[in-house]
Amino acid sequence: MTNRRPWYATVLMYTALAAFLLFLGFPLLWLLSASFKSTGELNSLAVNLLPAEWDFTNYTSALERQNLLPAAGNSLLVSIATMIITVLLSMPMAYALARLKGRLRAAGTVWILTSQVFPTILIIIPLFLVLRSINLNDTLFGLILVYVTFTLPFTLWMLQGYVAAIPAELEEAGEMDGASRITILRTIILPLLAPGLVATAMFTFVSAWNEFFLALVLLQSPELYTLPIALRSFLGAEGQTQLGPLAAGAILATIPSLIIFSILQKKLTGGMLAGAVKG
Repeated sequence: MTNRRPWYATVLMYTALAAFLLFLGFPLLWLLSASFKSTGELNSLAVNLLPAEWDFTNYTSALERQNLLPAAGNSLLVSIATMIITVLLSMPMAYALARLKGRLRAAGTVWILTSQVFPTILIIIPLFLVLRSINLNDTLFGLILVYVTFTLPFTLWMLQGYVAAIPAELEEAGEMDGASRITILRTIILPLLAPGLVATAMFTFVSAWNEFFLALVLLQSPELYTLPIALRSFLGAEGQTQLGPLAAGAILATIPSLIIFSILQKKLTGGMLAGAVKG
């Protein structure tokens, strides 16, 4: 006889889930509402979720006056390149960190933990000087290298946990069947590691897409600005902010990340199911 959950427990569970989703989604809903409000209504600080008068000019103003589309292209290029490079570097390094023993593994662990201790503002000036000395300052390639450097330790630490969760007996069984190390990695480890790779890719993309401080310091040319830097241009003189176009620009800025997340989410679910079958 199976134990069924009481009906009130199910109701409480779904009520708590709905409240949590509302809590997470309310800022986005409020931002979406603000993007359709007029300047007068926004300046009045009226607390109403739906606009009194729908104003669609905020989106045209955001696209035309602040040059968001080239900045969005720069952000997309930097984020995708950072994601691909980080994932490609993390795979072999995470496997070595999870499987190797001895001083090399300990040194890798110390490097990961130490790299997360120093705040960004402490090393931004030396970083700026190094990039300038190798002529990579004020370039998207230099920004990509910086993003890879900053995201690699955490993604490596996260991915090695996925590798450690894969039983080593599967590799031993492959070796007994005569498979080479490359074949074992390609046919056994990589399919089981797919959820970790997707999670790493999502984290890396979102981190690079939303990063502001490093791009602000390292990029000086307006044609190289990323999307967060372009959104800063809505802040006018003496702190006067164009709230409507800024909200519209922020909504437009979330669309690419939502698309990437939805695509990778399907891959994450498929990878988890494949891993469950293969395991």
